[in-house]
Amino acid sequence: MQRSGTLFVVATPIGNLGDFSARGREVLASVTAICAEDTRRSGQLLAHFGIATPLLALHEHNEDAIAQKVVARLLAGDSLALVSDAGTPLVSDPGFRLVRAAREAGVQVSPVPGASALVAALSVAGLPSDRFIFEGFLPAKPKARREHLQGLASEPRTLIFYESSHRIEEALDDAVAAFGAERPAVLARELTKLFETVLDGTLAQLSERVRADDNQRKGEFVLMVHGAGEDADAKIVEGRRIYATLAKHLPPSTAAKLASELSGAPRKALYGGE
Repeated sequence: MQRSGTLFVVATPIGNLGDFSARGREVLASVTAICAEDTRRSGQLLAHFGIATPLLALHEHNEDAIAQKVVARLLAGDSLALVSDAGTPLVSDPGFRLVRAAREAGVQVSPVPGASALVAALSVAGLPSDRFIFEGFLPAKPKARREHLQGLASEPRTLIFYESSHRIEEALDDAVAAFGAERPAVLARELTKLFETVLDGTLAQLSERVRADDNQRKGEFVLMVHGAGEDADAKIVEGRRIYATLAKHLPPSTAAKLASELSGAPRKALYGGE
């Protein structure tokens, strides 16, 4: 009976090529083929390290169709690797369906750890890191984004989001509205690259700094927001979220009274916060 191959899930650098592990390079050079989110971008990485392994496109638009073909090759004895454009595959990148299909087929799936923008950003943020929640990319449409953020307003864990240069201003503005202008936050941009910056302050301060500096609106972002305080702070955040919704349909004083009753937050903290 022929033994199946192994699917290696390989992390690649998020910027600085010196972060690529020796094991990662060895695995990519030794497998039969590499499943890549963007074959052109991954091809440039492989060329830099002198790796000539063939590439197979696997992205969000074809993953369902190609996963079973890849699993068939694994079952036939080929060992393959999975990479994303940068960082650790499956973290806001394609690959979940392939990994699930491989495991369901009894194929060994082995991680080759390395860079991850999520972990890299959190490690330098100075925000509580013992408990955090990763939300990936926020919805692109404004209404959906605002509703999503409002739903997280009372979350006590550190919140982590990915965001693009096209929406970072709007995302920060919506975060201010959902979490309050004074909520501590950190914005990491272009991590491990030439123009890396890590800004900290309140959400309002970060929003102002990004709006005032064109350079701070370029690149790839990780936005980290301090969780709502337990008890009183969480009640105020939740009360403000409820108040913002009710105030669209009711007089401010009535909306504040109802929001206070529903959340347990002081009425003045809600009405006065508008």
